[in-house]
Amino acid sequence: MDYDFSFFLVAATFVTGIVWGGYSLYLKRVGLPYPTEKEPVLVEYARSFFPVVLIVLLLRSFLFEPFRIPSGSMMPTLLVGDFILVNKFNYGIRLPVLNTKIVEIGEPKRGDIVVFRYPKQPEVDYIKRVIGLPGDRIAYFDKKLYVNGTPIKQVSLGRYQGVGQGANMTGAERLEEDLAGVQHSILVAPGASSVEDVFVVPPGHYFMMGDNRDNSNDSRYWGYVPEANLVGRAFFIWMNWDWQNSGIDFGRLGTVLQ
Repeated sequence: MDYDFSFFLVAATFVTGIVWGGYSLYLKRVGLPYPTEKEPVLVEYARSFFPVVLIVLLLRSFLFEPFRIPSGSMMPTLLVGDFILVNKFNYGIRLPVLNTKIVEIGEPKRGDIVVFRYPKQPEVDYIKRVIGLPGDRIAYFDKKLYVNGTPIKQVSLGRYQGVGQGANMTGAERLEEDLAGVQHSILVAPGASSVEDVFVVPPGHYFMMGDNRDNSNDSRYWGYVPEANLVGRAFFIWMNWDWQNSGIDFGRLGTVLQ
């Protein structure tokens, strides 16, 4: 069990609900009307906060959850300072805190941008792109990607000009990659070393890579992501704040992710 924000949100909902509900039952038992003229301060706070925390819990656990991008591993698709929304029900409905799936809905598709719990440190959330599905054979050689023996098409878009906290990637080659019909940009740093190997994705697992191929701590280095670690699919940028790039970048607001 992870003692993260979800845990405290569940705890707050439980405590405020017990206090408010318990007081209501007590008044009913002793024959007093609810609400009374003088309500205890603790009960008043519980009554005020319970509906709020319950709604936040339901929305965050079963519908959408906001995340902030802290690193450049998904550049140029996602920049440092992007605030994104993650669809929590695309891959099935899970109980908060326990992360147990209770409703099967769908599975990740190749090319999806996915938030997941880092297998080596489950309390930490990572975001990468799905490259390999269960049973796939993924190869990465000479900075080129192969899926089940087929090279993934890449078209050069020239040199990348970074901004703000991503300015260090200026000069990297920007490529358009077509991954099972999902077209997106990636960055490759000339001269940078990278892992070259063949990976066979085991059942119930996924192979993840960052779009910033030479600056991403992903499945090439630590292995596969279990299905149980999936959080949801990133689909929308609702805010960008980069203090090294004049604050808010209004051009990125409302971007639908590919």
